[in-house]
Amino acid sequence: MKIRIGYGLGAQRGLTADRFNQMVDALEALKFDSLWLSERVSGDAPDPIIGLSVAAGRTKKLKLGTSVQVLPGRNPALLAKELASLDVLSGGRLLPGFGLGVVNPAEQQAFGVAREDRSAWFDEALPLVRRLWLEDAVDHDGARFHYEGLRVLPKPVQRPPDVWLGGKAPGELRRVGRLGDGWLASFATPEVCAASRPAIEEAAGAAGREIDPEHFGAMVFYSHGEVPEPVKALIASRNPDANPDELVPSTLDALEHQIEQYIARDFSKLVLVPLQEPDDWRAELEPLADRILALQN
Repeated sequence: MKIRIGYGLGAQRGLTADRFNQMVDALEALKFDSLWLSERVSGDAPDPIIGLSVAAGRTKKLKLGTSVQVLPGRNPALLAKELASLDVLSGGRLLPGFGLGVVNPAEQQAFGVAREDRSAWFDEALPLVRRLWLEDAVDHDGARFHYEGLRVLPKPVQRPPDVWLGGKAPGELRRVGRLGDGWLASFATPEVCAASRPAIEEAAGAAGREIDPEHFGAMVFYSHGEVPEPVKALIASRNPDANPDELVPSTLDALEHQIEQYIARDFSKLVLVPLQEPDDWRAELEPLADRILALQN
């Protein structure tokens, strides 16, 4: 099993150009596997495709992931074009991750899709994106999209890129099995991740598919000191039974132990996400590289 450690920014964090570039350069120099950017229209975080495009231009090896990008409300043909272009121009480093979007009225109105319609939109759009990456011309007549011989170029270097999906509700786990190539959990303990995995594998089997055993991962949030109250409230809303102080490590020792617990349960793609923005990104990332990247193989 290949262990890979990436780094991500929360959906609410925005950085200046200098700060963002400092972080990207440090991730590349210290040999982190990947950078993951989240999407929140009403948050300060940069648009994932724009941010990852900037990162692609400054790096040679850093993989580029969305954690996750909202799919309902997007035109699948234009999205397929954007992501294929990023994959081509980065030399095949794209790691696309998609989700339904947060349960938030401000976000839902931004994408123009009612909460009750998001699942059906997602289920029609994602297979179309994959087909547009692979097929010379696509015919499709669905509830939301109608295409006759639609051709989207360029084709991605990866044929096609593996698609990661988020979520941990029962329906979301089944969707990973039916439509995804990997699962990237968020605010889920190693125990919850392990308990959820069989539902994904069962749904994949029922659909005649198989998820690569190495395509199970988790966002691992960490804090310097006590977990901030807004984050505790977020955890309580998503994971009422979780103890925030256990779910979010606050020391390097605790973070290393947490990563080891995911690895022990065969989760091999781990993405570190800080809850506080550091004064100096290099100083923040060097200790992580020394201790946590040593767990890669």
